Amino acid sequence: MTRQVKRAFKYRFYPTDEQAAELSRTFGCVRLVYNKALEERTRAWYGEQRRISYVQSSAALTEWKKTEELAFLTEVSSVPLQQALRHLQTAFVNFFARRAKYPRNKSRKKSRASAEYTRSAFTWREGRLTLAKMAQPLDIRWSRPLPEGAEPTTVTVSRDAAGRWFVSLLCEDTIAPAPATVNTVGLDAGITSLVTLSTGEKITNPRHERRDRARLARAQRELSRKAKGSANREKARRKVARIHARIADRRRDFLHKLSTRLVHENQVVVIEDLTVRNLLKNGRLARAISDAAWTDLRMMLEYKCAWYGRELVVIDRFFPSSKLCGNCGTVAVKLPLNVRAWTCEHCDVVHDRDVNAARNILAAGLAASACGDGVRPQRESSRTGRSSVKQEPQRATAGIPRL
Repeated sequence: MTRQVKRAFKYRFYPTDEQAAELSRTFGCVRLVYNKALEERTRAWYGEQRRISYVQSSAALTEWKKTEELAFLTEVSSVPLQQALRHLQTAFVNFFARRAKYPRNKSRKKSRASAEYTRSAFTWREGRLTLAKMAQPLDIRWSRPLPEGAEPTTVTVSRDAAGRWFVSLLCEDTIAPAPATVNTVGLDAGITSLVTLSTGEKITNPRHERRDRARLARAQRELSRKAKGSANREKARRKVARIHARIADRRRDFLHKLSTRLVHENQVVVIEDLTVRNLLKNGRLARAISDAAWTDLRMMLEYKCAWYGRELVVIDRFFPSSKLCGNCGTVAVKLPLNVRAWTCEHCDVVHDRDVNAARNILAAGLAASACGDGVRPQRESSRTGRSSVKQEPQRATAGIPRL
């Protein structure tokens, strides 16, 4: 059964000097409106315990345009400004629902420069896109075709730190489910091997950041020597940004190819619920963990499994996948990170740490999928230091199939 999904197609484009100037003004106005509306909402909440709605913020925007100080807001399209207020409203909804932190100001240097145009603010005719307040269409490099007959409903224009311009077109797309298969796979995330599969295959970590670390360090040293505010410093900053962009692009391309392969080859994919934010507190491994981008891989697996009719199972982060013997179910007392292979004291089976963990993850995920519930982790009692499960205190939770 085919699925109708909203899908964004991102392309690079090359604006004329007039278009670049217009978009830069729009980015600045979007940032100003967002920050000013956030300031008003913050003052009303903490000063008067009063909430300001999107409708009130929109009315305030109209009044701002009438003032002499902010009259320049009328020079750009009004749609991106309204969209900025809608994004702020969404940020507050997520905050009050405890799904996100309190909204922060948009920074000229740190925040992504972007503007969102809805259908009334652009023209799409015969494959050519013209934005409001512009006389000429954008010079877009169509690296891949849009779905046949698709027309964008929302257009987002952005500029990254390296000075590259991108346009993202949100379209309705029809996705056919992948052919059914009986294959299942468990993934154990790592650093030396980006992921280890329950089949025994190890996907080598490309370490994109390490490959360009020397170039990046040299460019950053050159940047530090330039006088602040000078043209040479801006050139050096762009050079650093281009290296970062190269690293990010290669990493994203690799993860897309890996996630697509895993989703197409397997009906069920099982992963661990890793708390990457806590793992980054390890100063010795933080750089390697960030370069691995496990969170990005999980995000790609989530939406691609939904697209292609696959099942993604996430098991509890405290499940002892590495210390659990996949042959007899015995849980090792200690297993330091530097131990990559270990022998079970109960059945004398030798395990590769990562492969054993991946197989245990798969077994736990299949059990959870079959019973429709999560996997209870084995936790140690604070008094005895032993498992809190009464039956077979050295074994994993009953009901997990053996491999």
